[in-house]
Amino acid sequence: MRILAVDVGTGTQDILLFDTEREPENALKMVMPSPTLLVARAVREATRAGDSLLLSGATMGGGPCGWAIDEHLKAGHRVFSTPDAARTLDDDLDKVAERGVRLVSEDEATSLHGVRRLRLQDLDYAALSGAFAAFGVDLGDVDLVAVAVFDHGAAPPGVSDRRFRFEYLASRLASGLGLCSFAFPREEIPISMTRLRAAACSAPGDRPTLAMDTAPAAVLGALEDPLVRSAKEAVVVNVGNMHTLAFHLRRKQVLGILEHHTGMLDGTMLREMLEELAAGTLSNEQVFAGHGHGALTQEPAPPRASLVAVTGPRRALLAGEPVRLVPGAAPVQPYPAVPYGDMMMAGCWGLVRAAAHVFPWATEAISGALGPGD
Repeated sequence: MRILAVDVGTGTQDILLFDTEREPENALKMVMPSPTLLVARAVREATRAGDSLLLSGATMGGGPCGWAIDEHLKAGHRVFSTPDAARTLDDDLDKVAERGVRLVSEDEATSLHGVRRLRLQDLDYAALSGAFAAFGVDLGDVDLVAVAVFDHGAAPPGVSDRRFRFEYLASRLASGLGLCSFAFPREEIPISMTRLRAAACSAPGDRPTLAMDTAPAAVLGALEDPLVRSAKEAVVVNVGNMHTLAFHLRRKQVLGILEHHTGMLDGTMLREMLEELAAGTLSNEQVFAGHGHGALTQEPAPPRASLVAVTGPRRALLAGEPVRLVPGAAPVQPYPAVPYGDMMMAGCWGLVRAAAHVFPWATEAISGALGPGD
């Protein structure tokens, strides 16, 4: 069985071609610029040339590309966009129009002339196929596609994106499926998760496709590290370029979660919050008031965690000072999780493991190659 796993972040897109007939360490992989960075680069080129832009395609990750589009508008240049592409900037299209973007239908977009056309999508399967083909690898016989993206979700008017996102996380955990509750077959992705749905729909329609939130995928992938897997209780943290998400786990049961904006944290703040998360004393309002998404304690219990495992491109935020997980006990140094020898592939390995849960027909092959996941 071959699985193409793509973890789409703000800085990079991490790509793994998993083959159950190979050792995991021999899986083919790439770390490439993220789609939002590629679009931002193209927008800046259009700004320098003074060209009008037409955005089409799907809803994708914003951040760098959204900032570049705003600068293009501030420079006095025009931006046209189809509705789905425009939701990259905001799910509320009235707010997109207020920024200066001119919304057009698909038919109107086709008839526009004198514009530089940019197609937006988090998963560019044709580009990935071309990259692998350059090295004699054919993606035509991939059995399953798995993609991870971060999705705030389409909050109703007047509802905070941060609250909506965190309420979504809490509702998924209420299902009792743990980290795998954040993974869906393409046909079952919640309607409110517009970016997740768009990414999954960018995969070939004839391949089973799984979509998952990035941070839970990275944490699930971190559990493939033997040291993390063997811990009875641990705090596992994914420090991403834009968001930091931590899970307090006991035998893979989720006891608590924390989500914050990485740019608003320093090492001391993050260590203190992890200590409170492990103790079950970190409150949702405390995190939200600090402009984070929130915190949740599923099952208050005496803290017994003995490991802080960290992954993600900004993991150096936790370098240096140890974390005191249990009051009165010795503090522990954060451990950089390295699933199958490569931290950057943590999210991809989480996608592979999630596929074994989401698609029963894939369980035996994946578990045979990686070992049992439970």
